[in-house]
Amino acid sequence: MTESSNDALLLSGKLLAKLLQGASALAGGIVLFFIPVVVLLSHDMLPGLGGANKGGVIEASPVSAVAILILFSLILAALFQFFGKLRAIIVSAGEGDPFTPENAKRLNVMAWLFLGVKILAVIVGGLRFYVVHLVGKGADNGNVPDFSIYELDAVLIVIVLFILARIFRHGAAMRADLKGTV
Repeated sequence: MTESSNDALLLSGKLLAKLLQGASALAGGIVLFFIPVVVLLSHDMLPGLGGANKGGVIEASPVSAVAILILFSLILAALFQFFGKLRAIIVSAGEGDPFTPENAKRLNVMAWLFLGVKILAVIVGGLRFYVVHLVGKGADNGNVPDFSIYELDAVLIVIVLFILARIFRHGAAMRADLKGTV
């Protein structure tokens, strides 16, 4: 079952995954560029940059600012990997053989990557909340952490990815058994 498919959904999915993977790489590069900028700003080594309001966040906690940038770069690296795995699954589906052990592994890795992204996002949110309160803007403008019921969608996505990985693993095993009996 290795027929090629020109399915518009698969083609658009592959294009979107490639676009999002490229955007993750570009954004990751930009974030990594700003890490040394923040370090240099915190040591007053870039005169004239920032003006009079040079960056209350950097002055308040340069370590937190750098930590947030590092965490963002880790999130973007995980997303780059996530979209790469998704693209590989789409390619195999287009070739007509998605139920392979490799796709089961890819789905499993995607679930772990997405779980990692969400955990890192919570850590970034906590650091952001901490820095905002250090700067002194959090108390009077209602800047509070926002954890709503809608954040449960991430948990659902992770569970669905793990379940799909098991389904693909089982499907691949069934296909191997079928080939052995025919």
